[in-house]
Amino acid sequence: MKRKRSEVLEINGSEIRSAIEELTMLVKLININKNDAKIPTMPFLSLCNLLLLQVLDKIGPTMTVLRKDIHQNIQRVEKVVESDPSVYSNVVKILKKEETEGTSKMRTSCSRAFVWLTRSLDFTVALLQNLTKDSELNMEQAVEESYNTTLKSWHGWISWAAYKVAVKLVPEKKVFMSVLLAKEEKYETLKEEIQTLISLFAPFLEEIHSVLVLYRLDRIKTP
Repeated sequence: MKRKRSEVLEINGSEIRSAIEELTMLVKLININKNDAKIPTMPFLSLCNLLLLQVLDKIGPTMTVLRKDIHQNIQRVEKVVESDPSVYSNVVKILKKEETEGTSKMRTSCSRAFVWLTRSLDFTVALLQNLTKDSELNMEQAVEESYNTTLKSWHGWISWAAYKVAVKLVPEKKVFMSVLLAKEEKYETLKEEIQTLISLFAPFLEEIHSVLVLYRLDRIKTP
């Protein structure tokens, strides 16, 4: 019987620990299917829910606009999967179908949703890495550096302007890190778990980006 996400979190203690479990399974699946690109759709969305939505929820209402955008992308893909789970259980099949139909670059396509969810994960991983590797960076500096290396080149002036507003609303570093701590967990333990998460993310994100390149989706920008 599949456990509810809230039950998983209660057992594992934090989004970071739950994401490590999800990624461990996903990396194994990707390695097993090395000759047949296979990225399970729902586990991918589950990761986005864990590391994007649930963390933003904990930060609070200041991140409402960003949360809404990510949630819409997740919902867009979920609806397609629900329409035919047997066909759309694999990200690659969804991208292939939309490419064939000529809809992959439309603003409301699942392909675009995958692109921006992947880039959001890129940003999240970069931010976690910056926060744990360099204790001298404050939260705003860590966000700025992460944004510059992952999202800036894909944003037009409207998205860039929205980012400049959002960065002023991020919590202090201490507050953000406390959001990620499991109950009675020490900060050093959290740092070790984040490093484990980052090491697992490397092959996973590499696989997703290679698929986006294959379907010519990697150069998509916002206005």
